[in-house]
Amino acid sequence: MKKEELQQNMKDRMQQFEDGGLRLLKKGQKGIVHAIFSRFGLVLLLMLLQVGVLWSVFRWFGGLLPHYFGGSVAMSAFMVVYILNSEMDNSAKITWMVTIAILPVVGVPLFFYVKSNIGHNALKKRVTHLTEEARGLQPQPLAAAQELAEADPGAASLARYLHGKGGGFSVYRNTEVTYFPGGEAKFEELLRQLEKAEKYIFLEYFIIDEGLMWGKILEVLARKAAEGVDVRVMYDGTCEFTTLPRDYPSRLEKLGIQCRVFSPVQPFVSTHYNYRDHRKILVIDGKVGFTGGVNLADEYINHIEKYGRWKDAAVMLEGEAVRPLTILFLEMWSILREPEFEKFLSVPPHSVPAKGFAAPYGDCPLDGERVGEMVYIDLLNRAKRYIHIMTPYLILDGELETALKFAAERGVDVHLILPHVPDKKFAYALAKTHYKSLLDSGVKISEWLPGFVHAKVFVVDDSEAVVGTINLDYRSLYHHFENAVCHREGFPEDAGILPRCRAHPGEHLGGQSAAPSGRNFTESYCTITVKQRGMPFGIPLCFTNNPYPSRSPGR
Repeated sequence: MKKEELQQNMKDRMQQFEDGGLRLLKKGQKGIVHAIFSRFGLVLLLMLLQVGVLWSVFRWFGGLLPHYFGGSVAMSAFMVVYILNSEMDNSAKITWMVTIAILPVVGVPLFFYVKSNIGHNALKKRVTHLTEEARGLQPQPLAAAQELAEADPGAASLARYLHGKGGGFSVYRNTEVTYFPGGEAKFEELLRQLEKAEKYIFLEYFIIDEGLMWGKILEVLARKAAEGVDVRVMYDGTCEFTTLPRDYPSRLEKLGIQCRVFSPVQPFVSTHYNYRDHRKILVIDGKVGFTGGVNLADEYINHIEKYGRWKDAAVMLEGEAVRPLTILFLEMWSILREPEFEKFLSVPPHSVPAKGFAAPYGDCPLDGERVGEMVYIDLLNRAKRYIHIMTPYLILDGELETALKFAAERGVDVHLILPHVPDKKFAYALAKTHYKSLLDSGVKISEWLPGFVHAKVFVVDDSEAVVGTINLDYRSLYHHFENAVCHREGFPEDAGILPRCRAHPGEHLGGQSAAPSGRNFTESYCTITVKQRGMPFGIPLCFTNNPYPSRSPGR
């Protein structure tokens, strides 16, 4: 498409607001009501009809089951033995055994339907092929591996896991890492970096929603596309439920922006929809990359309020470690088309002189390897003095809960920062079921008073940190495509990302700037500290000192 045509499309198809941002949708063209009465509504209706048919089959089968198998009790006993000898996770085994014991007629066929994974086998095969092809494009720089082994043998062993069974991800030096203690700071720097783009811009986000944040980003993307920059946008298909209409990709493509939707909702009932693209990746020219918890919607920069004030975290990479983020994006982009690895990875990685080590990595739910959880458990097992964690959800399997408790029981200061204002009440209630067990072992739990914590941050012993998209919940650890960055300072005296990470978990931030100087962790946030005695259900709430009074978010 010619440059003149793109510029004309920008004028014809977008509304420019006083904030300088652009909008493709008119009022009433998004949201659940609009989705129901659009083509998406027809898809949803067809799926519900299929569910009704399956339910009818299950009920019909239920009437025959006792006759063919000697009764539901015998079938339940058989299934318990079968499941116990299967290779699935222990938590999943317990869930299925309880379901089948209570509802054998429905549970048995449902188990085999889910186990068959109808609809996802082709995806698994394609993703596996792309992952293997990408492995050869991420050779481990020997100097970085040797220097890390000398600086910290424990961190080096984690790096070997990530490069081996963990997916072929390398550890890099020559990468500047900037930590953002909230969405506002990331948004400001992201706009500056987008203006510098010359060759390509890749965006892969779980949520995109029209408003101030996406509008200002979209204005730059459309302008860069008109200048000849290769602009590509990818988002998860769940956006079709609430934020973007089904035809949004075609609207972007008329502006010269290529767009893909991961796993859009189709009129077929399938377990394929269980796997979501929860990653947040932005790559500019292979030189600069962003990731973390911040999606592209106004609540993430506190322009609007949904669940009180929004607390998030992100990082910007400049240098060699941007390469894995580029590869992760290209893998997802290439699921339904020929891969383009050589086109974008033929030149050597961009290098920026910097101390420390950075290891970006991804987690795929289809390969049977829980990379995100393994990294978290490894950090918990190697922590000596403290490990401080921010997470929006706390729905743990037995392995992760044991690792948290064991770290606290051997004297490590394990401190969890969770939301005080939840976005999902059911998930919030499930989180509280873990409180007593964790508190009994000495784990500290705090809830952030001003609102909702969406950050996913681990900070360990002033030496290592992980910032990414991976929540401490079952869906993130088992069913989502995720990504994160593990960062280690080169020397204990480095005043880099880690003091800034510790300064801000749980902190109430008004206007944020990137990477301010650090303060002691325990004095820098306003929380409710959860203790165990003196209240119903054994979970009272005790106020700690509050140097940052709550106030309404800016609009």
